Amino acid sequence: MSEENSNDQVPEENEIIAVRKAKLAELRDKGNAFPNQFRRTDFSEMLHQTHGDASKEELAEQAIVVSIAGRVMLRRAMGKASFVTLADMKGRIQAYIRLSDVGEEAYAAFNKWDIGDIVGITGAMMKTNKGELSVHATQIEMLTKSLRPLPEKHAGLTDTETRYRQRYLDLMMNEESRAVFTKRAKIIDYIRRYFITRDFMEVETPMMLNTPGGATAEPFVTYYNALDTEMYLRVAPELNLKRLVVGGFERVFEINRNFRNEGVDTKHSPEFTMLEFYLAYADYNDLMDMTEEMFRGIALEVLGTTKFTYKDTEIDFSQPFRRMTMEESILAYNERISAEELTDPEQARALAKRVGVEVNDAWGHGKVVMEIFEAVVEDKIEQPIFITQHPTEVSPLARRNDNDGDVTDRFELFCMGQEIANGFSELNDAEDQASRFQQQVDAKDAGDNEAMHYDHDYVTALEYGLPPTAGEGLGIDRLVMLLTDSASIRDVILFPHMRPRG
Repeated sequence: MSEENSNDQVPEENEIIAVRKAKLAELRDKGNAFPNQFRRTDFSEMLHQTHGDASKEELAEQAIVVSIAGRVMLRRAMGKASFVTLADMKGRIQAYIRLSDVGEEAYAAFNKWDIGDIVGITGAMMKTNKGELSVHATQIEMLTKSLRPLPEKHAGLTDTETRYRQRYLDLMMNEESRAVFTKRAKIIDYIRRYFITRDFMEVETPMMLNTPGGATAEPFVTYYNALDTEMYLRVAPELNLKRLVVGGFERVFEINRNFRNEGVDTKHSPEFTMLEFYLAYADYNDLMDMTEEMFRGIALEVLGTTKFTYKDTEIDFSQPFRRMTMEESILAYNERISAEELTDPEQARALAKRVGVEVNDAWGHGKVVMEIFEAVVEDKIEQPIFITQHPTEVSPLARRNDNDGDVTDRFELFCMGQEIANGFSELNDAEDQASRFQQQVDAKDAGDNEAMHYDHDYVTALEYGLPPTAGEGLGIDRLVMLLTDSASIRDVILFPHMRPRG
């Protein structure tokens, strides 16, 4: 027993654990207390799908023998005949256990089963008098004795901190949580198939880097003993993926783990999952089209509809996503802001301060406009919308717009106040990239911890020639939040980071 768990126990729980340990001791005395010979042949979901509509008489005539296994979630002892409900990875199913069918020794052992025990049952499919599909047991076996009591079955597990710290309990007790992570798996599976069927190659790039890059974020720092050098956990795989495009892999994607040493809130986790993909001979407009198509496909496959509810608001993926420039969105969502206030640098600084932005003297005009957008637009967005033409100053890896060099061919996709995706036509001018890296270094020297490092090898790669390319990063955690109506990013990460107890 861990010290952490022993400190959390209450006297009643200690007594229950003592009783269960005594039962385990009895099992040990009789032989192997943890057998591994039982083999399950059937899952609950398939049994319900296959036999749920059959009548009591039909099942009795067919005598279909099955073997199920799972955790005891409900137990109703009624003298010489009892019912138990087992939970497996697909759902739940009931079993009927009768003394005359399993024998006195087995039934006596059954009477010592507890909620939470993991057991195996073999028997024939049946329907009860009330019409509930069940397994009429002929053989039963204890597989794993549970030493700790489960949370109250009627209340479920509602304490948020316990759900995050002990996700295994959350998954045992809360069907809603299991459904979230089942949908998450289906979303990722759809994304992978979407790109593979379009001739993209899935790749893997390093998580530890000599030079962090690919996003403006503060990295985690670690140390590589064998090489005697400081290294960084990646904040994004972007630069390595574009190196692959330089090398000739013109369509690549990676479903990756990234690490950013930033604060934790309902939208941010220091460790998170992203999709990044790169497509040669394309621009950011192509990416917006692909993203819309992919989102509709995901919603249809996972939810069965392109309309769904998030925080009591209906989101509609069936309609074309709006596309607005950053300046257009600021004006559209804020009637009291004028175009002149955004285009004039001094007025923009005054406006930023007025809307609550702490303006840094080192910021250029583009950074100021970006901060204004984040302050007065993001939280107002509900339906999906692509915000385009981000300032060049805050887009060090994006291609400048041909008609206005102060902005880039870049978009961010927002929905319900959250950024879901970020994509752009890639900067493939090595000299321009070198200049922008140097601007990032200057910003870091001025105190910006999230500014990028100078990546000399990446500039060298660009000097060999990157074809016209478009690339995008998509936050899978936030997409799952949206499609499962989850309020916090921790609700969609199986093991979210928590402050250590004590």
